[in-house]
Amino acid sequence: MADSSILTLGTARSLLVDTSVYDSRIAETTKDHVFLGMSCDDGEDMLPKVETRVVLVGAASRNGALVKALQDINSSCIMTDNVEEFGDGENTDFETVFVLTDFDSSDYNYLYKRDNRIVGPPVVLHCAARQESLQFSCRPLYCTTMLNLSLCFTGFRNKEEVKNLVNLVHHMGGTIRKDFSTKVTHLIAYSTHGEKYRLAVCMGTPILTPSWIHKAWERRDEVHFYAEEEAFRTEFKVPPFQDCVLSFLGFSDEEKANMEERTLKHGGSYLEVGDERCTHMVVEENSVKELPFSPKKLYVVKQEWFWGSIQMDARAGESMYFYEKNDSPAMKKAVSLLSLSTPNSNRKRRRLRDTLAQFTRETEISPFPPPRKRPSAEHCLSISSLLDISNTPETCKSSKPSKSSTPVLSKQSARWQVSKELYQTESNYVDILSTILQLFKLPLEKEEQVGGAILAQEEMKTIFGSIQEIYEVHTKIKVDNLEELLRDWSEDRSVGDIILKYSKELVKAYPPFVNFFEMSKETIVRCEKQKPRFHAFLKINQAKPECGRQTLVELLIRPVQRLPSVALLLNDIKKHTSDDNPDKITLEKAIESLKEVMTHINEDKRKTEGQKQIFDVVYEVDGCPANLLSSHRSLVHRVETIALGDRPCDRGEHVTLFLFNDCLEIARKRHKVINTFKSPLGQTRPPPPFKHITLMPLSQIRKVLDLQDTEDCVNAFALVVRPPTEQENLLFSFQLAGEETVKSAWLRTLCRQVADTICKADAEDLIQSTDPDSLQVSTKDMGSTLSKASRAIKKTSKKVTRAFSFTKTPKRVIQRAFMANSTPDEKSQRLSCENRIGSSSTLAARHSPSMVNLPSMFERKYHTFSRSTTHLF
Repeated sequence: MADSSILTLGTARSLLVDTSVYDSRIAETTKDHVFLGMSCDDGEDMLPKVETRVVLVGAASRNGALVKALQDINSSCIMTDNVEEFGDGENTDFETVFVLTDFDSSDYNYLYKRDNRIVGPPVVLHCAARQESLQFSCRPLYCTTMLNLSLCFTGFRNKEEVKNLVNLVHHMGGTIRKDFSTKVTHLIAYSTHGEKYRLAVCMGTPILTPSWIHKAWERRDEVHFYAEEEAFRTEFKVPPFQDCVLSFLGFSDEEKANMEERTLKHGGSYLEVGDERCTHMVVEENSVKELPFSPKKLYVVKQEWFWGSIQMDARAGESMYFYEKNDSPAMKKAVSLLSLSTPNSNRKRRRLRDTLAQFTRETEISPFPPPRKRPSAEHCLSISSLLDISNTPETCKSSKPSKSSTPVLSKQSARWQVSKELYQTESNYVDILSTILQLFKLPLEKEEQVGGAILAQEEMKTIFGSIQEIYEVHTKIKVDNLEELLRDWSEDRSVGDIILKYSKELVKAYPPFVNFFEMSKETIVRCEKQKPRFHAFLKINQAKPECGRQTLVELLIRPVQRLPSVALLLNDIKKHTSDDNPDKITLEKAIESLKEVMTHINEDKRKTEGQKQIFDVVYEVDGCPANLLSSHRSLVHRVETIALGDRPCDRGEHVTLFLFNDCLEIARKRHKVINTFKSPLGQTRPPPPFKHITLMPLSQIRKVLDLQDTEDCVNAFALVVRPPTEQENLLFSFQLAGEETVKSAWLRTLCRQVADTICKADAEDLIQSTDPDSLQVSTKDMGSTLSKASRAIKKTSKKVTRAFSFTKTPKRVIQRAFMANSTPDEKSQRLSCENRIGSSSTLAARHSPSMVNLPSMFERKYHTFSRSTTHLF
């Protein structure tokens, strides 16, 4: 007998100890002894060894896969339909393991009452797949679906239901804990009330419904299924508003409708204000001054509780979000703390006034601390007075100036005023950037968020881009330069040097953000629609006073607007700078440097938009070649057409031409959707609407034929193409599908790009007006039923004989069109060249006569097949 079938008797007996429904200590202490064949380290040599035998009962004995699995792990087996001959438990020579397919049968009850070891077929198959010994458990184990999971229950009142759930968890390899602790991996909740629920929310433990256990048990026979799989588990999360009935007070009709819709989406329900069945009343605290009634047994909470619950994907604690009226005891207590009835009331009143003034951020408030008062008039014009227009020399008449005091200006200069405005706007701008970082970016980047990460890393990079680098540059400009400039102001101080000093850093920081701003805005809108937690996050933070009632998109547009406004302010400072001031030349250089930055941004933006268009083409066209992506390539035009010939695809196909500056991508509309594609972020992306046909360099286009409009041919054109793999010219004919495209303009654009590619000065020489009858091109009956049926027949026949094509445009027709537009010299050269090619091809045909006979044979069969199928229609 193999070693894997030997079990230490002491270990076996310790594992067979009976336990209560909730006690899992045995399973925890014997975690290291989960497999048969693992012996205890202590006293192994002193204990007798017993042989393990596996008994396949009933349907399990007729399962060939089980027998083979036991052989793979070197375990012998016995097959029986009568468990009584092995299940009496009196034989101490063997440790018997019974394999049952039904844990709700009389055989199971008989074995369970006699403390026999019972496992299900998935356990045997699981161990065999991993080449491990048969798993060991202190209870009957059907499968390993919940192996190593520890569950806790809350909110249940039906004991029978709990008992049934506990048995299922044990049968799937899980354990149960009565009290919630850090060792609990999942909380099974019947409601969103209770201490266990609050602890699970704080610790980020998944909170699931009982259906999770039942659905996992339904999949118990899937050997490789695991209940902890996120895709499976997410379906059974307890919604944040389960068992909650909400009402909304003080909201606009649109906002109320939005909140009611999200209440239903997150497991709750809603009623009108005042209904006794409501459990919560959500109040818009800024508009509601008085409650319409005195609530009893009702949570009255601010709207932040509602959005916070959605953001966490769990019901938030109400105690932090209670709504308090202005005349409530709590508010009165807060007001009493601001009482000014102390001996130092004047000082406190002044301090409160200064604090409120700082909060209001008035335009004349200095960012610097106020200086201490000095008796001399020399210090009366201190830093604070320089930054405060209201502080004029007249305010200091009460104190006599000293003899050594400097002359006092009657008013501040216009140059100083504009410089101060530059500082104030810069200070406000830095505050906005700080709000974006502190209120939005950093909380979204925080690890171990309750409910998991709100946004993926790729979405974070797209939304915020280089906002951190922009903030750092402007913080240096404000703190290290503009503040020091205004502190020690003089008319000869240079403002332009500050911008020149950081021009290179501005060039690095701004283009990555401005170029992708539209993409950033689209990402915010898309995530807000698709991710309720992100929508709730924005609702909470955009309502805070730091945002000034602005949305995240409105805040993020500020960097796009900042550099032009700085350039205008510098221009204004230059106007108020005298010609003999050295800063005038410096300001001109600074303005030019900002213009260079903005020009650089605009150029990069155009390149970025062009690259984005190419990426869009790659995503839209299935099978698009990777070499289409190139830094020097740009999309020029896009045209919707219908194929008129059999090249490059079947007649009647809807074809889209993507004209680039050096090539032409030809793609047809896909006939049917096969499936959807999953992005790395887990979101479904629609399949490409087009199928790649060919990517053709523009240098292969020899002529662009403008087909004249006739009764049988309208709005059509053709391309004479010579690929390097072909020995003759090919004709691609199309009809413009939409009225929005003007044929003459499209053909001129196409010829211009071809001429630029082949370095030809005159693009008009490439266009030639031609009679469509000479090329046998017609747009007649393109949308008729007969034409559609003909295309269907042709498609079917091509599947049968895909390796052969008998529908090429006749060589004589292409030669006639091309020769009609050539000079006599070109005609003679072409004829001599084709004669040489024809002689070589004739020689090859003589050596291989089958090359002539085989196509003719298939051509006869093809025409016979076409006539027979056409007769059906």
